[in-house]
Amino acid sequence: MTEKKLSNNSLPLWLTGFCIPLVQLFLAFGLASLLVLSIGQSPVEVMGVLVRGAFNGDTGLPSTLYNATSLIFTGLAVMVAFHAGLFNIGGEGQAYFAGFGLTLTCLAFGPYLPAPLMFVVAILAALLFGGLYGFIPGFLQAKRGAHVVVTTIMLNYIMFSFMTYAMRHWLSKSEGSTDSANFAIDSVLPRLSEMLPWLDFADTPLNFAFFLALATAGFVWWLIWRSRLGYEIRVVGQNPEAAGYAGISVTKIVVISMVISGALAGLMAVNVVYGAQGRLSLMFTAGAGFMGIAVALMGRNHPVGVVFAALLFGALQQGGTEMQFDLPEVSPEFNMVIQGLIIFFVAALDGLIRKPIETAYLKARGA
Repeated sequence: MTEKKLSNNSLPLWLTGFCIPLVQLFLAFGLASLLVLSIGQSPVEVMGVLVRGAFNGDTGLPSTLYNATSLIFTGLAVMVAFHAGLFNIGGEGQAYFAGFGLTLTCLAFGPYLPAPLMFVVAILAALLFGGLYGFIPGFLQAKRGAHVVVTTIMLNYIMFSFMTYAMRHWLSKSEGSTDSANFAIDSVLPRLSEMLPWLDFADTPLNFAFFLALATAGFVWWLIWRSRLGYEIRVVGQNPEAAGYAGISVTKIVVISMVISGALAGLMAVNVVYGAQGRLSLMFTAGAGFMGIAVALMGRNHPVGVVFAALLFGALQQGGTEMQFDLPEVSPEFNMVIQGLIIFFVAALDGLIRKPIETAYLKARGA
């Protein structure tokens, strides 16, 4: 009876999108505090260092926003695929291939194009190459029945090996180097600390891609909930058989969804390769493709939730970095423990936490 009530009553967004994730976060940090106590440290001091490190006005906040930018892109990539009933865990490989294509484009056209135009070209290159690498698992799923989870995992490792070879034999600026040649200085947009000096930010990797990420989140919201294509994506994700009966081509939607998902993951390269580094370096994704899965789960597969979840995980990354300097006696892996606990409560224990709260709300409303 409870299941029927939960599925037939419209629950407010403030409950499902804010209050319940807040409870999950509280439980995760509560358990993390017990772990801090077990190693003889003060939870208040450790959490205070995390917060100050992530949001101080000098380097903390801009670094948090920089980390969050990549996670917004990869979280949106997972979200779009999820609404189509697909689980894209190939964001790492798609971002890698986008970085490769973006690098080729910047090295070829950078000496001839001004920075604003090169920024647009870099975005198009990342979208094209990321979408192309997303097309492969989408096509295999739609035409050959190869499960997208399996193919995206395999394609990740294929791309890791390809990038290692390409860096050593084609793109390396010197023998033994794991970086490509630098892009032309005049073709790369300055960082936000230089473009917007009134923000009083330190010189951090934060760049204009942060605004691109916010605009992309807005576009994805319109695409999924306001466009015909988004409606078809959601119908296919909820019931492929019903979608087929309604005249929607499930094969086409699966392929298109994976192309869009791959393109969104590829935009991460604009933030790191083009905006922050001005060159391609090996392992530049730093696990952001996989972390996008947690971001999408934490954000309840909604663009607004993805943005806030990305800020949370970006803050944990930056705060954990600062904690290594201020509290060297605390293991650097503790930050990963916190992230793991958040994922555990948000994903694995979601039903155990969510359903009692939703049931209590419905009873209070007399549903």
